[in-house]
Amino acid sequence: MRTGGSGRWRAFWQRRRLRGDDRGFGSVEFAVLAVVVLALIFTTIQVGLYYHARKVAQSAARQGVEAGRQFGASDGDGVAQAQTFLDRFGGSVQEASVSSAGSTPGQIRITVRGRVATLVPGLTLTVVQHADAPVEHWTNP
Repeated sequence: MRTGGSGRWRAFWQRRRLRGDDRGFGSVEFAVLAVVVLALIFTTIQVGLYYHARKVAQSAARQGVEAGRQFGASDGDGVAQAQTFLDRFGGSVQEASVSSAGSTPGQIRITVRGRVATLVPGLTLTVVQHADAPVEHWTNP
């Protein structure tokens, strides 16, 4: 013999299903949406940090080339100028190294390598930028 209690529960669940009761579902939607929005925000910030580090490394390489291509200057002068630029403005390029590998007597090439500051632990982004130009020489007409 059945008790009347199970019929009440069945009627309760049927009424609830027909009514479309979704109380509390807004909190779940918000939690899922907040994770997606935060991921998009952090991705945007990380992309900005990467492009900023690229621009700083490129500017340092250009500064080094301009210093090293002047009449009477050497590759070491270009490397020193690029390193000075990075010391002043290169906070976004971590563990930066500057080299003049690839330079010839008629052409100077400065290469800047470093790591990009990241928001995600374990993510490693590197940046490598170079600039080159001909070395200035005096010629007699």
